[in-house]
Amino acid sequence: MSKNIITIKKIAELANVSPGTVDRIIHKRGQVSQENIDKVNAIIKEHGFKRNIFASNLASNKKSKIAVFLPKFEKLEYWESQLNGVKKAGGDFGKFGIELHYFLYDFDSISFKKMFADVLDFECEGLLFSPIFHEESLIFLAEYKKKNIPVVMIDSDIKNEIPHFYIGQDAFKSGYLAGRLISFAVKNERNVLIVKITKEIDSTSTYLQRIKGFYAFFEDHPELTNFSFSETTISTDAGQLTLDMFKNCSSIFIPNSRAYVVAQFLEEHKIKGIRIIGYDLLKENITYLNSGVIDFLINQKPEEQGYMGINYLYKKIILHENFDDAHFIPLDIIVKENYSMSLNK
Repeated sequence: MSKNIITIKKIAELANVSPGTVDRIIHKRGQVSQENIDKVNAIIKEHGFKRNIFASNLASNKKSKIAVFLPKFEKLEYWESQLNGVKKAGGDFGKFGIELHYFLYDFDSISFKKMFADVLDFECEGLLFSPIFHEESLIFLAEYKKKNIPVVMIDSDIKNEIPHFYIGQDAFKSGYLAGRLISFAVKNERNVLIVKITKEIDSTSTYLQRIKGFYAFFEDHPELTNFSFSETTISTDAGQLTLDMFKNCSSIFIPNSRAYVVAQFLEEHKIKGIRIIGYDLLKENITYLNSGVIDFLINQKPEEQGYMGINYLYKKIILHENFDDAHFIPLDIIVKENYSMSLNK
């Protein structure tokens, strides 16, 4: 008999049991004798059976709840893109019984801690989470581990604290790549400025790993002796930038999505000839990429992260599929000349 075409009714006939018994064995509910379990499983193994997930969930009207624990996007396009991906996946997989419940917090650790109490109290089958506040996330995950349900982390990763699946870039490698881009076609002395445009949310492992990876590239290439490095930290306010910061500067690395803040300052003061590398295809970043002020953007594909996070939980909860521990988003290098092509990927 061909694989995947045998029905529950036929399995019941071959095993000499009722269709209801077969259904209980397949869905692992109710009390069934071990003898019947063995008979039914042997028939399934021999003939093949794959239940119709769509029909099954429609028939049972069963909803699998997923908690979406992410920051509000406010005016930050990066997080808006992630949530757009989540919402799109919610629409696509809703017909299979996936039901999303949103727990969105303000961009501060106090709001995060208040919200994680609500997430802990919420009964669900899966969690989509971005651990952007490292210490607070460790506390949350230590408690959440007790639920023993699938967890997907996006954007940032906390390793070895709780079994989970990670979707996002390898932050260390993306910083390493930024270092390589800074080094290209350089023969004379180069003064590199790392501009940390931060708010509290940027004290994350991802942000710090990028900087670590950036320095690691030059440590691994001691032949690049003509580089010197300095760092400056500002808030999101461009008013904190000064002309002295860029005196004798030849290259700038911004380890988050706010490269446009520096690009705007340089353009307004007619400062040219400085190579700028940042992250993410935000509208403001694209404006300065197209005008030639920003040289490289490393694309994290936030919408894809959000969509894939829900897709993974659907496959884990509904289809009972198993995966490796992580899916790393490719390190796409975007320049002015290939920007339009990247939109079609």
